[in-house]
Amino acid sequence: MKILYVNWVDYLDPEGRGGGVSLYQRNLMLALATVPGVEASFIACGTSYDPLRPRPRWERMRHGPRDARRYDLVNSGTLAPGHASFGQAAQISHPATEAVFFDFLARTGPYDVVHFNNLEGVPADVLRLKERFPATRLVLSLHNYYPFCPQVNFWQDEARHCTDDQSGARCVTCLPHRWNAGQIRAGHGLAYRLKVAGVSPDSWFFRQTFRVIFGLGRRLGRLQGARQRRAVDPAAGAGAGPGFVQRRAAMVRQINAQCDLVLCVSDRVRQIALRQGILPDKAVTSYIGTVEAQGFASAPARGPILRPDGTVKLAYFGYMRRDKGFYFLLNALEALPDGVLNRLHLVVAARRGEADVMARLAALAPRLGGFQHQDGYGHADLDRLLADVGLGLLPVMWEDNLPQVAIEMHARRIPLLCSDMGGAQELGNSPEFVFRAGDVAAFADRIGAILSGVVGPQDYWQNAMVPETMGPHLDRLLALYRGQGAGGLPVESTDCTKGLSVQRTERVGS
Repeated sequence: MKILYVNWVDYLDPEGRGGGVSLYQRNLMLALATVPGVEASFIACGTSYDPLRPRPRWERMRHGPRDARRYDLVNSGTLAPGHASFGQAAQISHPATEAVFFDFLARTGPYDVVHFNNLEGVPADVLRLKERFPATRLVLSLHNYYPFCPQVNFWQDEARHCTDDQSGARCVTCLPHRWNAGQIRAGHGLAYRLKVAGVSPDSWFFRQTFRVIFGLGRRLGRLQGARQRRAVDPAAGAGAGPGFVQRRAAMVRQINAQCDLVLCVSDRVRQIALRQGILPDKAVTSYIGTVEAQGFASAPARGPILRPDGTVKLAYFGYMRRDKGFYFLLNALEALPDGVLNRLHLVVAARRGEADVMARLAALAPRLGGFQHQDGYGHADLDRLLADVGLGLLPVMWEDNLPQVAIEMHARRIPLLCSDMGGAQELGNSPEFVFRAGDVAAFADRIGAILSGVVGPQDYWQNAMVPETMGPHLDRLLALYRGQGAGGLPVESTDCTKGLSVQRTERVGS
């Protein structure tokens, strides 16, 4: 079986872009390398630009390991990530880019499966590859909501969950910071040429150069966004809005017409995909496999959430961002009475936020029973930071598909207190550990129930999921690739998955 994976950024990107999707892609490529009879290749699209040869083309990846499996679509007409080409027609159609993509398939294929982990970086019309290669099975994963939302995450004005785009009118001014396409290409072009010349992205020169370029870009973007908001009145916004409605309709139309499968990384994502028009017989819930999940079976039970002294240690890992719920978490903790707050120990592992956020944390710390902040974290830090944590916090304010950090904590047998948005709540599958997103009183109610002992770990683990390791995930994925149905029909285990079973519906308490 010959498989091609597509994403906007290389999974071995030296600049570390792509977040959890890049990590997933990297693990997937490593796992597939051990499977006899499977050849997996990868192409990145939308971030490599060559100012000396500006026409679209494809080539072998010029940085990192020089193997035959990694390719680059250079000079794509669709800038990536999605914000870089916000509102541009090239997100739907760019004939020159499509021609290069089809040429790549013809020269390096034929492929049994083409699996898009994102459509960012390519025009949606590349999905018409099925018309040229009808035997190819076409798969799209929904790690975000790019096909339905030009902002990617249904996060309106970078401030709130979008429940009504007003027929596209709200999309027009949704981004407060708008990037200039020429500047984006120039920045990507400089990065491409520096890397080709052997200059490492880790070098002082590389980092300082881009700090200046993109720092200036952000300032110009704020000014451009402010000017745009002043210039667009409601009537003008309503006039421009239909373009975004048409974008969504075109994306959904191509996906339904061309894709054999749409893999939704949580049930919540599938519900949203169906609501946006994806056909039910194409949309399949497929939780991603992770290396982190391998430790779940051997991880010892943590016992009570409450410590012997009646306190609870909470953990928030990720980003100090409004969409991730960090601002809400500050509001909710600040509103708790001192008698409750001094029973809470909080560890925050996240890069430092803005000055006002750090000032709020500093003011909150003395009221807490204990407080620890680490300026970001890596995989090697997890076991140390989470060693005595009793409860993980996932207070997301958007429909976060399925955060990697949720799996990291859950796999260490840490119950998760989640908002009712996104896929993280599906890991525990317990209403006792879910509160209404953005509701300070509901959060306080759940904290009170845990501190009083009314709610304990047994309520979380009774119906909790066994997180999926790469082995069973790979078996299920290969079954889907072979057209064996959404249920993941039994297949012969690959070398890396012997003795493991599909765990998507397995529950800890069952």
